[in-house]
This record gives sequence, C-alpha cells and structure tokens, in this order.
Amino acid sequence: MPLDATIAKVTEAIEARSETRRATYLDRMRRAADEGPRRAHLTCGNQAHAYAAMGQDQGALAEGRAPNLGIVTSYNDMLSAHQPFERFPQIIRDAARAGGGTAQVAGGVPAMCDGVTQGQVGMELSLFSRDVIALATGVSLSHNTYDAAIYLGVCDKIVPGLVIGAATFGYIPGIFLPAGPMTSGLPNDEKSKVRQQYATGEVGRDALMKAEMASYHGPGTCTFYGTANSNQMLMEFMGLHLPGASFINPNTPLRDALTVAGAARALEITKLGNDYRPVCDILDAKAFVNGMVGLMATGGSTNLVLHLPAMARAAGIELELEDFEAISSVTPLMAKVYPNGLADVNHFHAAGGLQYLIGELLDAGLLHEDVCTVAGDGLSRYTQEPKLKDGAVVYEDAPRETQNDKILRPASDAFQKTGGLKQLTGNLGHGMMKTSAVDASRHVIEAKARIFHDQESVKTAFKAGEFTEDTIVVVRFQGPSANGMPELHGLTPTLAVLQDRGLKVALVTDGRMSGASGKVPSAIHISPEAAKGGPLARLRDGDLVRVDAVAGEITCLAQDFEAREPVMADLEGNGHGVGRELFEAFRQNVGFASNGAAVVV
Repeated sequence: MPLDATIAKVTEAIEARSETRRATYLDRMRRAADEGPRRAHLTCGNQAHAYAAMGQDQGALAEGRAPNLGIVTSYNDMLSAHQPFERFPQIIRDAARAGGGTAQVAGGVPAMCDGVTQGQVGMELSLFSRDVIALATGVSLSHNTYDAAIYLGVCDKIVPGLVIGAATFGYIPGIFLPAGPMTSGLPNDEKSKVRQQYATGEVGRDALMKAEMASYHGPGTCTFYGTANSNQMLMEFMGLHLPGASFINPNTPLRDALTVAGAARALEITKLGNDYRPVCDILDAKAFVNGMVGLMATGGSTNLVLHLPAMARAAGIELELEDFEAISSVTPLMAKVYPNGLADVNHFHAAGGLQYLIGELLDAGLLHEDVCTVAGDGLSRYTQEPKLKDGAVVYEDAPRETQNDKILRPASDAFQKTGGLKQLTGNLGHGMMKTSAVDASRHVIEAKARIFHDQESVKTAFKAGEFTEDTIVVVRFQGPSANGMPELHGLTPTLAVLQDRGLKVALVTDGRMSGASGKVPSAIHISPEAAKGGPLARLRDGDLVRVDAVAGEITCLAQDFEAREPVMADLEGNGHGVGRELFEAFRQNVGFASNGAAVVV
C-alpha cells in the first residue's frame, strides 16, 4: 500500500525542519561510533575498577573480545510496574554468558509512581523526574565500558527519560525490555464509579480503598491505557522493543523468555556482533512519525504529546503540535481501551493487540515500513507475535482478524475516523485536547470562566455547591515554571460528576491531565504558561470563554481581554518541601510545554 499523502507530507516537513539539528547529531554519533568499542580506550587501571566485582566474567571482560551489556534499571518495589525488574539483571547476565558475552548493571535511575503522587506535593517533581532519569542514564553509561545498553523501564516519565539518555548515547545499540501489565482486577469502569461516589459523599473512604486495592492488586503495570501502557505501545511502534513484548504479564515463562531473547539480541546488534544497529539509526523521523500514528490509533496518553518532542530533540528531530494534529486527522481510532472504553490492556492484547494494529496500519499506508528496528529491518516484523516453544521464543504471524471488535477494529471500520487529538490556538495561547473519549456533543463548550490557582480549590468550590451553571474551570499557574506541571487527574471525578448532572463543563489549564483522562473536555498544556505572563494570567471570573475542539480554537470573548495586565500569583510556597528545593534550577530553566517542557535537551 502506498504511504498516505498526509503521513508522507508530515514526515517530509519534520525532516526539513530538523535537517541542521539532525545532521549535527548524526555527525557526533558517527564520530563516536568510529572510535570502536568503548573499553578499548580505557587504561588497565580504569578497567580493573570496572571488572573487580565481576567474578567469573572478569576474564572475558579483560580480554575485551566479547560484547558487554550495560543494564540501566529503574527497579524499585514501591512501583508495581517496576517490581518485576528485581529479577531481570540475573536473567540478562545468564543469557549474556550463554551467548558468549557479559552484562553488568551500569546504574539505576529513579522511578516515581504518579499513582502515588496524584494530588500530592510530590507530583510537582514528576515531570522533572524525566530529565533526572535522562541525566542518571548519562551517568550510568559514562563509564564507557558497554557495547550495548539494555533499558529496564515502563512507566510515565521513565521510558521518555531513558529514551533521551539512549539517544544521547546513540552510537551504541539499545533495547528496551518491559515487565508487562498486572493481571486484570476490578474493572476500570467500576473503580471510576466508586471514585465518583466518593466525590459526592455517597460512599466512605473504606469503600474507596477497597475498590482501589482490588484494581491495583499485584506486580505489573496498571491495566488501564494510561501513560505507562502508551509508552509500551510507543516502544514497539518505534522498534525499540522486541516484537510482541509489550503486554505479556510479569513472572510468566514467556515474559522471562522474552527477557532472555532481548539480551541475546542485544549481543548480536553490537559492533562486536554481526548486525550493528545503534540507537541513532533507529530513532529517525520515520520512527517518531510511526510512534505518533500509534498514539492516535490507540487513543493513547496526552502526556506523550509532551514527551515525544523532548525525546525527538535528543535525537536531532524537531516535532511540533501541528505534526500531532495532522497525523491525528488521517489516523483512525482503532482501539477502545479504558478510559476510551471498558476493556483493559490484557483484553486489548487478547483481541489482537499491537500486532494486529501494526498490520492494519501498514496495509492502510499509515506507517513507514522501511525503518530500522532492534529486531531487524522493516516494521513488518512487528506483525508477528512471540510464542514459547521448547523454552525459547519463536515468532509466528499474528491473526489478521480482530478477536473482539468491541475492543479492536480494522482501519476500514474504526471507532472514529480520526485519532482524536486537536491542536488549540487562540488568544488564550497554544494547547491541545484529547477528544477520543469525549462525546461529540461536548467538543464545543462556551461558558463563563471560574478561575482557580490549584486543584484543591476546585474541589472545595464543588463541595460548597458553587457550580450551578455551565462552567469553564480554569486552573492556572500549573505549568512547568510555576510548579513543575503536575497532573490534575484528581479533578476528573469532580468534573465528571458535574457533567453527569447535565452541566456543560470543560477544563482549561497550563498543567497536565493524566494519561487516564477521559470524558471531560480538557484544554491542557496551554502555553505560554501563566507564570511566564501567558494569556491565562489575564482571565477573570465571569469571562466568556469558548473551547472549540472542532475548529481548534480556545478564546476569551471579553472585549478588553488583550488590554489587561496579567495577574501575578504568589508561587513562593512551590519552592520547598518534599524535595522541591532541589528542583529550583529546573523550574527556572525549563522550556515551553509546546516544545516538550524539557530541561536537559
């Protein structure tokens, strides 16, 4: 199938826009690669320090003829998605030895759980943790003793941070090995119902706690299609996972076999192997376009609209919001996974999952097939699914028909004709809205604004019964410079209750919503942010505001709006407590949300 004209045009525009940055990046990567295996440049003393604790692997490491894998791990056992990584280093070491190589844990990176910090002060560190993870990856790999890297990470900021780090060390190969989703627990729609009942006082905290624990109940990624699982999709669409690796449950024979296979493949793609594939060759414009297509086709997390530009810039690629909107306009929404539907990612995987999706999108001309991946050349390899036979992974062609058309549909009969992501521009700034879970009757909201400077004030007004008419809820001073751009997911139950009462409501904010955001129209990532004097700082209570996801506009209709002086908020309290003191330099130097809110690239 010929490549879709819009996909081709967007790719060409990205390549042209990125020409200088990409050429500079690739020149640096080629010169670094030409220096040969990194350990060759270390003194004997340097190497002795690196190998001192490696026991039976010391000889192979000292000879320098076998590839050495550096493991960058985000393991901790507070985060359910990352708890399974405790076992991975030993599995990888054993697999490397079996393949004639070695493996070492190069270093660890922090891994926050946004589910723990939702609505808490710690969430103000969450977005910046992405840049810390990139920096920690750099420290991990700076010892220069690795011929390839294996990246262990799943959740919200961890994968983007690891990708930024991997791109920075793009002259060596890298493979991402996931841990997989937890098994299905309490259905997500039932959990959401209990949350709304708690918000209105119909049930107590004991019922809420019981529902939450029944939903998040074991090791693995949360099963809704939020940022963590969107990350896994992205790594597969962009060719950094082995095919079919994303959604195999933890601690199962196939999961372990895929970890072994990933380590074996990492040895093969080093310069000492027979199929050298550095990360810089994988992370090109076509790979990022494929990732954006996957995001739209699955109705994935709005957080990736922040992360993808930051990841891309680390690889010399410049993405803009207009690229997302153009790709969304031609990419059908083929999946219904909570919060866009009732199914979870285990149901999605059983219905055909990413292998079916990639096959359909390739047939529709919506993906670049001619890409470099860790599995080999061509994205068609990712239409195959892994099977466990005689203890080893083998690949077979996946079924080309959906196994459940309530969850997964062909491109020709999709749930929606577009991916449901709209760029919004107007006198209130530049932002975006995810519409895939929002009823079409709510794509245009015009109402009076209520202005708040934090989400707790919204909840207080709700409990006091102050929302009695259609309302645009504006939560400003939530951008990266103001307070680290925390997610405002805690507002979802409150606003959903108002919507269910028959009111037309929308959220407008320079902050973020969660990857689990759903049915309430939300104009998010508004840039420039209020703390930088952006237009949101000129809004007043009672201003008539129009949020139009059809025309792509976000506008204040007040006659004197442009002439007003921006309000200044007292942000002094955002700079201390729960580690916020350590991030002042980040708040001072962070870029615009429209460019990924990046600090380190």
